[in-house]
Amino acid sequence: MKKLTRWTAAALLLAASMTAAGARPTTLRIGLAEDPDVLDPTLGRTYVGRIVFASICDKLFDIDDKLQVVPQLALSHETAEDGLSMLIKLRPNVKFHDGEPMDAEAVKFSIERHMTMQGSFRRPELASVDKVEVVDPLTVRLVLKQPFSPLLSQLTDRAGMMVSPKAAREAGERFGTRPVCAGPYRLVERVQQDRIVVERFADYWNKDQITIDRIEYRPINDSTVRLANLRAGSLDLIERALATDVAEIRANPRLRLSTAIDLGYQGVTLNTGKSDAAKTAFGQDPRVMQAFSLAIDRVAINQVVFNGGAAPGNQWINPQHPYYQSRFPVAARDIERAKRLLREAGVRTPVTVDFMVPNNPEVRQVAEVLQAMTAEAGFDLKIRVTEFATSLQEAEQGRYQAYMLNWSGRTDPDGNLFIFHGCNQPQNYGGYCNREVDALMQEARAKSDLAARKAIYERVAERLMTEGSIVYLYHRPVIIAHTVRLEGYRPMPDGLVRVIGLKLRPN
Repeated sequence: MKKLTRWTAAALLLAASMTAAGARPTTLRIGLAEDPDVLDPTLGRTYVGRIVFASICDKLFDIDDKLQVVPQLALSHETAEDGLSMLIKLRPNVKFHDGEPMDAEAVKFSIERHMTMQGSFRRPELASVDKVEVVDPLTVRLVLKQPFSPLLSQLTDRAGMMVSPKAAREAGERFGTRPVCAGPYRLVERVQQDRIVVERFADYWNKDQITIDRIEYRPINDSTVRLANLRAGSLDLIERALATDVAEIRANPRLRLSTAIDLGYQGVTLNTGKSDAAKTAFGQDPRVMQAFSLAIDRVAINQVVFNGGAAPGNQWINPQHPYYQSRFPVAARDIERAKRLLREAGVRTPVTVDFMVPNNPEVRQVAEVLQAMTAEAGFDLKIRVTEFATSLQEAEQGRYQAYMLNWSGRTDPDGNLFIFHGCNQPQNYGGYCNREVDALMQEARAKSDLAARKAIYERVAERLMTEGSIVYLYHRPVIIAHTVRLEGYRPMPDGLVRVIGLKLRPN
């Protein structure tokens, strides 16, 4: 009897070990439209980078599907009555991927790193912060130079991402190759232009909501190829499917579709003062920019390229946004007026333009439509297709005259405006600078009342439409497609893929 019991126990142990050995880790495969830039929240600037960050770097706050700010690494916040400080209570028992505590000292380090690190793209987002004070191990106070209403919104994005002080100090400039944050997944591998692999972090503070073991992000520039991989089962989710593919995705019983209008915009940034390239085209006279804008039929672009799925636009926020300036509706195309403005500006036609366009099939199609439209007014757009990361470098150096650039958008309108139009701001690729406009944007930052801010932005819009460096075109549809195996996906207003609560059913 004892011998039988021993054999039974041994058999049960063997069965258990076989089950454990045979358990296959779940892997979610996500197709990205581009390869992200550096995976350092202080230095990162790409939309696809934000998608990857959503899995590895939690923020102090996040947004919900109604654009309301919700706690993440923080538990709560309180803004002083005079608007000159914000007290933030932190979630207890949170660890970074290296086991270090995510406490008030780490928050102080991370925010100061965003504010002071060479090349930081978070510096302008946190320019209002004077200093960070540690109140106790789980409380920090942000002391401001002046009231800054968009601050909480900034902390829902990369400016609110916390990094391990120990790892950041040890890695130095190489931190972006192996970021250590406090998100649900930790980075284990990156092969440029091929894959980014993250694995579930066992000590994540909200680990009960994480059921998928690994995520593989695969950059595939060609949207047709991304969709083909999704249909074939090689991918589980793709971002930025084409509007022209929506009907096909809806008709496929193995796929699910999510669509929304994004918070940002697609525009053409014009070099009006970034470099010497501005002297031969748009930097000569604001009427050249106005003529270029009038030569464009935004409604036609929406119909031809997006099957009506986008929202034609002429401002930094979409027409449904509460801050949209209805006094300035999208203008109809006016070729004769565009020609007249060019004559008044004294420029010889055709106006030859070096038109830099990221290598994306949908964006290339829009560029070709623009080329044909503006030619009728006297512009000769020479399309130069460039890989996205390279195009950003070219834009920084001012090696272009027109640049087809999409901005994914922020919850507060300031996030779509200031860094692109403020004098000497890091993403002001057009080189536009007007001290009066700067003063207005700063004034809007100090207001918390919507009506008061909107009145200020009306004056900003009036100036930018006559002399600015961005011609706004449309607000793109954010189209996410995934297989029926993936459960729990919730579309978010910023279009980013949140991994909390996702489940992957077996084949």
